[in-house]
Amino acid sequence: MTTIRDVAERARVSPSTVSRVMSDSPRISEETKERVRSAIRDLNYHPNVVAQGLVKRTSGSIAIIHSGISEFFENAFFSEVLGGIDSVLRHEDSDLLLSAASNDEIATLERVIRSGRAAGVILLRSRVSDPLIDRVHQLKVPAVLLGRPMDGAANVSYVDNDNVQAAYEATTHLLKLGHREIGFLGGSDELVVTVDRMKGYRNALMDFGLQVDARLCVPSFFLERGGYLGMMRLLALSTRPTAIVASDDILAIGAMRAAVELGYRIPDDIAIVGFNNIGLTDLVNPPLSTIDVQMSELGRAAAAMLLRQIRTPSVGSEHAILPHRLVIRKSCGAKLENSLAEEC
Repeated sequence: MTTIRDVAERARVSPSTVSRVMSDSPRISEETKERVRSAIRDLNYHPNVVAQGLVKRTSGSIAIIHSGISEFFENAFFSEVLGGIDSVLRHEDSDLLLSAASNDEIATLERVIRSGRAAGVILLRSRVSDPLIDRVHQLKVPAVLLGRPMDGAANVSYVDNDNVQAAYEATTHLLKLGHREIGFLGGSDELVVTVDRMKGYRNALMDFGLQVDARLCVPSFFLERGGYLGMMRLLALSTRPTAIVASDDILAIGAMRAAVELGYRIPDDIAIVGFNNIGLTDLVNPPLSTIDVQMSELGRAAAAMLLRQIRTPSVGSEHAILPHRLVIRKSCGAKLENSLAEEC
């Protein structure tokens, strides 16, 4: 990456002179300005917006990098998180820049940073193998990850829930209701959130002395159609599940549609628990039991953490695990909502 020192060397001036030219200082002669501007053009130099922001004590824009554009606009989880991020930035002299990476997230990240449009980035997903995190470190860009990084990436700041424990509680709730054939609908198995929630699901089954049946664990994608197709697979099994833990409410809603189309009653024939507690969970029929992960608060915490990094680089990496709670509604067939919620 071209630096201000490279420009200074090409123009045969000091780095401070380059900086003054970029701010159009009247103390610099027109001849020197033109020489510096020519070097900037030749080297395709883009100013470091992070450094400029630190000097001015402002935060610039915050970029959000996301590759699954359909999921982003069709899954209410992301809009809730985005609302939380925006609620912090609007009071902090900072703008929000949404950058959708259709294919190459790294190229998108580099383009956003080198263009000088963003002082830091929020990454909206954590993957088992994630070169994007490595590239963020190489570029020395302030960044916060929404989700726990996989082991070995502990130096990245992140905000998350305890997804292992949350899935354990959701599964345990169904086990206490008497279910033994419990299916798991997850997102892509490349995502850490899927790995963690499946681990909690498996741990609960094993603690009840049950074998984990791989056929009952179906990965999908975080769209309503993903839940629909995954549920169709589960209900086609010779021994179908009597309950489902869906690692996203949109998956759960798709699963409910599939079950109803095939003539199953919820929760009489099949109980369902989702994840996130999006607004639709109260509106579907029957209302969906779910794990509330505090979506807006996740966004607020990520934004506040990133602003601290931008303004005080020496703060180092931070980690925040937000609490969750089991919200019991009619889709799981529980009779005593408050007592069961407390038990789990």
